[in-house]
Amino acid sequence: MTGTPAGSSPDPQPSAWVPTRALGRAVLLTGLLLVAGVVLGRVDLVVLAAPFALGTAYALRRRPAAPPQVWPGAAEGHLVEGGDLAATVTVGNPDRVGYDLAVVRTRVSPWLRVERSGFDADAPREGAADRPFATFVPAGEAVDLTLAGTALRWGRHPVGPAGARAAAADGLLVSRVVVAEPARVTVYPKTEPFEAVEAMPRAAGLVGAHHSRRPGEGGELAGVRVFTPGDRLRRIDWRVSLRAKQLHVAATLSDRDAEVVLLLDVLAEAGRSGGVDGTASVLDTTVRAAAAIGEHYLHRGDRVSMLEFGPTARRLRPATGRRQYLTVLEWLLDVRAESWPDEADDQVFGPQLLSSDALVVVLTPLLQERSAQMLAQLARSGRFVVAVDTLPADLPPPRGGRRDWAEVAFRLWRLDRDVMVEQLREHGVPVVRWAGAGSLDQVLRDVARLATAPRAGAR
Repeated sequence: MTGTPAGSSPDPQPSAWVPTRALGRAVLLTGLLLVAGVVLGRVDLVVLAAPFALGTAYALRRRPAAPPQVWPGAAEGHLVEGGDLAATVTVGNPDRVGYDLAVVRTRVSPWLRVERSGFDADAPREGAADRPFATFVPAGEAVDLTLAGTALRWGRHPVGPAGARAAAADGLLVSRVVVAEPARVTVYPKTEPFEAVEAMPRAAGLVGAHHSRRPGEGGELAGVRVFTPGDRLRRIDWRVSLRAKQLHVAATLSDRDAEVVLLLDVLAEAGRSGGVDGTASVLDTTVRAAAAIGEHYLHRGDRVSMLEFGPTARRLRPATGRRQYLTVLEWLLDVRAESWPDEADDQVFGPQLLSSDALVVVLTPLLQERSAQMLAQLARSGRFVVAVDTLPADLPPPRGGRRDWAEVAFRLWRLDRDVMVEQLREHGVPVVRWAGAGSLDQVLRDVARLATAPRAGAR
């Protein structure tokens, strides 16, 4: 058992302020002049040492005790890719003695492009944020280092860690470096305008925006029928009733909502992300497409849920409304590529996680055979599946090795992947490349038509 020996005090905490070389030189020079003056009997040397001694004593008359404080922060708000970044790094002086100089330096995520930075919020200077900044900090006050720029990519990006160091007593004392934990800047994915047809394979809820084939209280006229007990009087068609000498009512079809499941394939990442104005990787396309599709159906009143195809099977329960849209955006920020070992248990994910009436939109790059098997399994289980290809169309061949062999292997891989896509279509899984607005129109029409078609053998 180890500990502090009996009768001894624990190790004292190191002082927050340490002497600088300037203080050492002043003390050394004063001491040498005084010793030389006494030994040699020269008063002029003692007089020469007096200004150094008095100046050092005067500078140390008020010594700070508390070290500087520093903390990064980000402006609150809904920041989207390509939006204006507004972050700050604050350095504070909790002591009663002012700091002669405070030097601040912070790290910033490469996806946050800082274009202007400085301590003057009205006229920040051009430059990066990773270089040191110096300022005066009066006693009991705080000064903000303003960082202005552009958010280049979705995600939670750090501003920091930030460090600060202060000098006091005319530069004779300097504080130890104070480091603060980074703050996170939340950048939501940029959603392209997306519109899709109203066709839905099957509507499950009782109230919604899609016309179903089931009679009910809706706005779609289905015909005229004889009045039965329980019908509302406002539904009576008096023109037909007078002509038929019997009460008739207008029959309508119910308006029903649908559940849309956005299934994200996160088994692999490919391509290079260039930010909002550059090239898009697989995860970039997946997240932005999921945000656009989710926003479209949530604004229509449908229920939207999210699910990851990966070893953890992360899931977001279905819901509607603007609150669900904000929850979807937060959920998408945590999307990461996760490898799934071959020996791992595949029972973590299965069709049992999906509603039988839901429209399943699978966002997948189709880079692994396991993804194709998952799509085929969903189709065999009777789910309405639409596969959205998120692989970049201009994906370059891999680098390294012999260039001629790499290009041949890349073309063979492309052919093998095209064969996989055709096999999925033969299994009844439509595969369409994501191209923004209108990408899924024709596919949704085909799925809805197949869902309402009479089954083979049905009477």
